[in-house]
Amino acid sequence: MGRDSLRTFIVASAALVSAAFARPAQAVEIGPSGAPGSVDIHGFVSQGAILSTGNNYLAKSKRGSFELTEVGINFTVPLTDRLRAGLQLFSRDLGPIGNYVPRADWFYLDYRFADWLGFRAGRVKLPFGLYNDSSDADSARVPILLPQSTYPIQNRDFLLAQTGFEIYGRLDLRAAGALEYRHYVGTIFLDTSSQTSLTTRVEEIDIPYVAGERLVWETPIEGLRAAGSLQALRLDARFLHEGKPVDFELPVVLWTGSLEYAAHDLLVAAEYGRWYGRYRSSDPALLPTGETTNERAYLMTSYRVAPWFVPGAYYSLFFPDTRRREGRANVQHDIAATLRFDLNAHWLLKLEGHFMSGTAGLSSALNSNRPLGELEPNWGVFLAKTTVYF
Repeated sequence: MGRDSLRTFIVASAALVSAAFARPAQAVEIGPSGAPGSVDIHGFVSQGAILSTGNNYLAKSKRGSFELTEVGINFTVPLTDRLRAGLQLFSRDLGPIGNYVPRADWFYLDYRFADWLGFRAGRVKLPFGLYNDSSDADSARVPILLPQSTYPIQNRDFLLAQTGFEIYGRLDLRAAGALEYRHYVGTIFLDTSSQTSLTTRVEEIDIPYVAGERLVWETPIEGLRAAGSLQALRLDARFLHEGKPVDFELPVVLWTGSLEYAAHDLLVAAEYGRWYGRYRSSDPALLPTGETTNERAYLMTSYRVAPWFVPGAYYSLFFPDTRRREGRANVQHDIAATLRFDLNAHWLLKLEGHFMSGTAGLSSALNSNRPLGELEPNWGVFLAKTTVYF
């Protein structure tokens, strides 16, 4: 999409935001609310800033960066009493990622036979963990950055949704609460345009399949739910290393266990997961066959002190390889604290600070191609972000 199309997209989004400010806090609606053929429109515009000490994080953040921008607009249309369609257009700038290129973030056709059975097709959000399928909505959470061990923002474009099919439903368990299930199968399309280095260029990346499920048990205790997520996928790649083609294959199995209590203005959530992969290549001398298991966990809490003010905090832990737990490059500890201010029904402001120990998850390319083991072991990150939404 060219500059003129991008300009039209941004202007249209801004116009819809202006229209939303002239009415109560709700979606823009075209036609009778909820009636077949009506259109519900939601949108958001976010601008942030990031500053870090010691290491560049997500962007050239040591000098301070405003490359923390998100713009989105979505439409949902009830076509019949049971059939619904939806689409979200999204654009972002996060350091070297995005560069304001608009894309179809998600889209779907949804037919609900009954409360216990529904069907979706399209580019459907991935229900992994508690918050992956809501990670595109800044207004739905307290932190600017969800725990990066579990929800890495730089991978958002291909972790948010899969293209394929999903069945879902909610089963009433009476005195035992309720059980929500989602099962899906499809593929994920990856953009390889930024996957280059001085010696390596990615020629092709393909994910032949992704399949998984999430079960959420809404317990009889108000606000308490437990969940389990399981996903399997395979990644095939071809890249040129110093001019030589190399084929690479990586089947992966991911699982996460989740627990959340959200009631009476208090939220406490914890998740723990392991991602297992076994890789092999056409050039064992360059990349020997092997396997790796990484470990991801966090504990997060927040409390609504007033309708306009919510502080929150979390501790996040990431080991890229459970066999190597020593050394700064093999771990990331992240202690974060956030202040969220709801300035009005459409506008919020967040301030956030992180103390980071370890360099796992950092990008060598953003840090002058220095090895992760040579970067500063202890460092800080400070973020500010404001979002207008309707």
